[in-house]
Amino acid sequence: MKAVVIYEPGGPDNLIQEERPTPKPQSGWVLVKVKAFGLNRSELMTRKGLSPNVSLPRVLGIECVGEVEADPSGELEPGQKVAAFMGGMGRDFDGSYAEFAVLPKSLLSRFESHLPWELLGASPEMFQTVYGSLHFALKIQAGETLLIRGGTSSIGMLAIQLAKKAGLTVLATTRKPEKTAYLLNIGADHVVIDDGRIAEAVKSRYPAGVERVLELVGTSTLKNSLACAAPGGTVCMTGMLAEEWSIADFAPMECIPATVSLTIYDTGQLRVDEQSFQQFLNDVEAGKIKLNIGKTFKLEEITAAHHLMDSNSAGGKIVVLT
Repeated sequence: MKAVVIYEPGGPDNLIQEERPTPKPQSGWVLVKVKAFGLNRSELMTRKGLSPNVSLPRVLGIECVGEVEADPSGELEPGQKVAAFMGGMGRDFDGSYAEFAVLPKSLLSRFESHLPWELLGASPEMFQTVYGSLHFALKIQAGETLLIRGGTSSIGMLAIQLAKKAGLTVLATTRKPEKTAYLLNIGADHVVIDDGRIAEAVKSRYPAGVERVLELVGTSTLKNSLACAAPGGTVCMTGMLAEEWSIADFAPMECIPATVSLTIYDTGQLRVDEQSFQQFLNDVEAGKIKLNIGKTFKLEEITAAHHLMDSNSAGGKIVVLT
């Protein structure tokens, strides 16, 4: 099979394409024929050597969609469509940057859909991250106000749609004023131009602050996002677009406003059920939700795909078809 392997951390050119024997699944694992996968910032960080406890060489890739090729238990029939994400993929064991992947059965979600593999490939991690952040971490309720810090990211664009579907008023940020019309078009009620310090702009509209904040930029803007929250509100840090793991000299008593809650969402720790994922795909198929695809590549174009991710100019989810 074709696989993309990283032996040394560095730039996109460190992703090496090679032929490998097709792996054989052991008990509790399933051989999946990978049809498509989305690229994720965590893979960029692993490629750069910034992910702790990841040993090389490794086949990257924390998510994929495809079909069951072989299940030693016989529980999953060959050809069954499945999605997989996180749970050590591309970090503790080889992931989805290949034509076949051996994955723990516990990571697989079965689904049925007529959507093209391009759209399916964009779905698993993006949906799980958005749904989990909004419902598990932020516990959103209709009528609340939500600030999405990083609204033009693929996660941000989907979060706008799911939050509006749930009946919230949504503020979305962008660093580029020319993106304002697009964010409004996909459902944002207000757009805030992000210069790194947006609390004053947010409170000019909502003097007490907003009830919920989804932080997708990361540690570099977290303190300022906390200042946007209303008393009793919740801030969820989910993304790390700024590629920084930690905050130097973080003083909770100074940085977290009184009664404001700070939490995170990590798809590796809490997973959304199979039925919710199927309903999401049904909504996409029915045109109720739009997935924003930045660009689609072939597996042999993985280096170009990573260059695009590095540039932050994709304008949506980057998907690779095998």
